[in-house]
Amino acid sequence: MAEKPVLPMSKRDLLSLIGSTAGATAMYMAMTSLGQAQASPFKGPLKLDGDAKGASVLILGAGVAGMVAALELSRAGYKVQVLEYNDRVGGRSWTLRGGDTFTELGGQAQTCTFSPGNYINPGPWRIPWHHHGLVHYCNELGVALEPFTQLNYNAYLHSTKAFGGKPQRYGPLQADYYGHVSELLAKAVNKNALTEDVTSEDSAILLESLRSWGALDKNMRYVKGNATSDRRGWAKQPGGGLTAEPVPSEPMTLDTVLKSGLWRGIGGNLTYDHQYSIFQPVGGMDSVAKGFERAVGQLVRLNSKVTAIQQDEKGVTVSYDDTKSGAHLQAKADYCLCTIPLSILSQIESNVGDALNAAIHAVPYMPSIKVGLEFKRRFWEQDEQIYGGITSTDLPISQISYPSSNYGSKGPGVLLSAYTMGAYAYEFTSLAPAERVARTLEWGSQIHPQYKDEFLNGISVGWHRVPWTLGCFGIWTAETRAEHYKNLCQLDGRILLAGEHASYLGGWQEGGITSSLDAISRLHQRVMAG
Repeated sequence: MAEKPVLPMSKRDLLSLIGSTAGATAMYMAMTSLGQAQASPFKGPLKLDGDAKGASVLILGAGVAGMVAALELSRAGYKVQVLEYNDRVGGRSWTLRGGDTFTELGGQAQTCTFSPGNYINPGPWRIPWHHHGLVHYCNELGVALEPFTQLNYNAYLHSTKAFGGKPQRYGPLQADYYGHVSELLAKAVNKNALTEDVTSEDSAILLESLRSWGALDKNMRYVKGNATSDRRGWAKQPGGGLTAEPVPSEPMTLDTVLKSGLWRGIGGNLTYDHQYSIFQPVGGMDSVAKGFERAVGQLVRLNSKVTAIQQDEKGVTVSYDDTKSGAHLQAKADYCLCTIPLSILSQIESNVGDALNAAIHAVPYMPSIKVGLEFKRRFWEQDEQIYGGITSTDLPISQISYPSSNYGSKGPGVLLSAYTMGAYAYEFTSLAPAERVARTLEWGSQIHPQYKDEFLNGISVGWHRVPWTLGCFGIWTAETRAEHYKNLCQLDGRILLAGEHASYLGGWQEGGITSSLDAISRLHQRVMAG
């Protein structure tokens, strides 16, 4: 039998294939290998009772995991010092504003030129309601929170392959999808197709619930009318006076909805981490870092690049370089809590045990990029009545997030105009920063035609090219977690690890916080045991 010829694959086809795989990996990590989305285990303020006996702890990294440890250990009487590579605290809890500069791997530098008051969060940008630890520390440290709009029914779902590439409002698409599914289910109930699973009494209740959920008419159909228009929007809105009477809108057919593929964008807003309430710190995510800095910033030595971690039976010695002066220095302590990302830690000389060393090298990091664009005015509000929320697209930019604050303000505004992972992130960062912004502008204009006329400036951060993390977050699989996770979290002599990579809440600040609290609790038990 003759072999089928192998058809050539374009670069775009290959990147799309790899990108879809990376996306599936991220979702798998978030929903499966992370033990399914679940509430944070944080139960309240940590109590480290007992005499610390003058014990000292050296903390590596001043992200949220390191700063939580510094706060709680210093409260318990430990001698604490924190070494931080950057010239600021916060790690990935980072905000870019006008005047900020950023130099990525390879030496390409960017300067943010946003107008005063505008910003983007290159890293974390949302705080789910059930991230109790982070919410607790925000409240304790005086970090004001405000609502983050995850779902906006007036934002868009967009596919280059459907509706001629014209973006569709989220609300009508969801209404039509729910309505047609309700009608199909109602037909199945009426034909007794569910008799094995649903009693006659339950069938009556189910039918009534389907009528309510899907906005069906008296004949259990999803058709043009007042009920459906009240869900999906009207062709002519109700008003006042002689022209007040509304005109119902025409629903899309089931075939149109299904073949568009846009229903894929509905499920993302139903996941546990994206359900209301969701918060953001007022003024930028680095407000969290600034809260910790006010509390324990005096314990942090900035501009300190760790080059080696060595332990013996008496304590831990960490070698580091002062990135400003070039001086080679050392710090010593009884114990070391290391929160350095594994992508970096795997390149640092250390004498940890074989099991921990294998775990450190077992976790790759997700490539990702965010691009922020500033525009002359908030046209998404003024022209399209979009106040917060996220537009999803199959374009390489993946999504556009609209600001959830300062609604209706005049003057320039900033959109998170791209947030994408996997192969598209690699493709983006193969380009010069100015070209990344240009591509983002070109793709985004397919959704918002105002982009090019209103554009002012932009900036991008590709996390796999950030020198101090080399990736967005650690990627676990069920197999690597089963083999290495416990070894990663165990106390190895006098060294203990913490961070989002040492949690089942990977990619979230809450993972770093709960990991850190667990680690220092076990460290304290060790000290109390003498």
